[in-house]
Amino acid sequence: MHFHGTEVRQRALTLLRGGAKNADVARELNVPRGTISYWKHEDRAKRGECPGRHAPTCPRCDGRALDETAYAYVLGLYLGDGHISLYSAHRAPSLMITLDDSWPGIQDETEAALRAVFPDNATCRVRRKGCHNIKVYSMHLPCLFPQHGPGKKHDRRIALEDWQQDIVDAHPWAFLRGLIHSDGCRITNWTTRLVGGERKRYEYPRYFFTNKSDDIRKLFCETLRAVGVEWTVLARGSDPFHVSVARKASVTLMDTHIGPKY
Repeated sequence: MHFHGTEVRQRALTLLRGGAKNADVARELNVPRGTISYWKHEDRAKRGECPGRHAPTCPRCDGRALDETAYAYVLGLYLGDGHISLYSAHRAPSLMITLDDSWPGIQDETEAALRAVFPDNATCRVRRKGCHNIKVYSMHLPCLFPQHGPGKKHDRRIALEDWQQDIVDAHPWAFLRGLIHSDGCRITNWTTRLVGGERKRYEYPRYFFTNKSDDIRKLFCETLRAVGVEWTVLARGSDPFHVSVARKASVTLMDTHIGPKY
């Protein structure tokens, strides 16, 4: 192991304090960049220049302000296609929302909403085949998403806490938008009608929401009812996993507040 004398170290610190880059100092003095970085960190710590540990605040633990509209949207996304996980190599758990690359606008909207809910935490995107995982790391994810637990969401009870329900009641369309953007769609159905003896094609828009969790579908349907949207449940085979909105007035209302994916 090679030890660098006090003179070399002091020369390095003089250059660093003068604004020189770590790599340039390492090259000039023939010292490993890791050593230069360590010397710089120790020097800054002794002079009280280190910012200290990053400790983002939490609306539940610290009472900081929460962007409720963004939260209602992210909550819908989480219940649809999101999950929280903690890997052994990571210090903090991550919220990951998987979104199809066919809808880049929704990916952008999701990342913007995550930044609004977690203003002190960085977000990132991880590319996967045909999709991206939009992620944020935070120690306070279980505080904001108490529905997190072991196993799949449709295998356990999902219920909103009172404070979450208050937010959904205040921002129902943001919540519905998140659910549709994750596990829903707007499609165009068609049928034929006999008009004046001639059979003509008739097209009409329709919204679908599909989720295996009875509790999540119930939250979706209860929120639809609260905003005046009529819905029906479609069972394909024996599974009643599909909620349909097809009545013209209800579709118009959904179009006003949600619209097609983009």
